[in-house]
Amino acid sequence: MSSSPPAKFFVNHGVVTSRTDMLHLLRPLLKQTVTYRYLRGREVVAHGTGWMERIVFDAEETSTYFTPLAITLNIDSFEHLEFETRPDQLLVYTLVQGDERVIVEFAPIGPGDVDASPFAPRQLEFDTSGYVQMELQGLDVRADEDRTA
Repeated sequence: MSSSPPAKFFVNHGVVTSRTDMLHLLRPLLKQTVTYRYLRGREVVAHGTGWMERIVFDAEETSTYFTPLAITLNIDSFEHLEFETRPDQLLVYTLVQGDERVIVEFAPIGPGDVDASPFAPRQLEFDTSGYVQMELQGLDVRADEDRTA
């Protein structure tokens, strides 16, 4: 009597080669802001922050691309997906194709978020320490002069 092998079992980290598993793991990133790093070997070739627009597979006409405005991931562009849970309970996703890797992380953007990573998104700030604020007084119109006859 032969039995089918049990499904693989992962808790908080693992390596996934099944396109269906990759899709399920990446799905929470849809319509979210993420940071990405593209590595060739050990060299960081590109990095940035973008909006995860689409995740597809079985779509040969759809390319994988990363831009600040939109990210589309075609799972068929990668051999496998490595995932690991960070101490803050968010996942780090590493998509691998040969010696090329794309590391994708959810990028919570909000007040009080502290991330020491040089690739973390930053809120633009305007430094006002070198400026003096002046208040200009306009012409005061007194109530008794404002009457019309």
